[in-house]
Amino acid sequence: MAQEGGCCCGNVRYNIEGEPVVKALCHCSDCKKTSGSIYSTNAVYPESRFKILKGSTKEYTVTADSGNKMTSHFCGDCGSTIWREGATFAGLKVLKIGTLDDPEALEGLKPNAELYAPSRVSWVPALENAKQADKMS
Repeated sequence: MAQEGGCCCGNVRYNIEGEPVVKALCHCSDCKKTSGSIYSTNAVYPESRFKILKGSTKEYTVTADSGNKMTSHFCGDCGSTIWREGATFAGLKVLKIGTLDDPEALEGLKPNAELYAPSRVSWVPALENAKQADKMS
């Protein structure tokens, strides 16, 4: 199933095909910073199924908690992070699912894993039936 999404201002638009290979919350410090929240919610897709329809992104590369370089792709106008990529995810796009247009599609993207679970804030419970990983795995 194809889905579309984009940034807050609409200057960057994308299309994604099929089901993700991974659906995960991430509690690493880098994801907290790039999401502006206490975790990020991600769906990982092969890059061959991801297509930019409109606009282009700016990039910012950091060394993540894993020790690997991660590059964030975000709208240069509104700042919305749309996806991330890096050596840990070679050939994959780590899509920020909040950028999808269809709220009903989000219901089918419930994460089945939590990464860096020990870094989860104490007042957020573990996601029921999700694998709890100490690191990126």
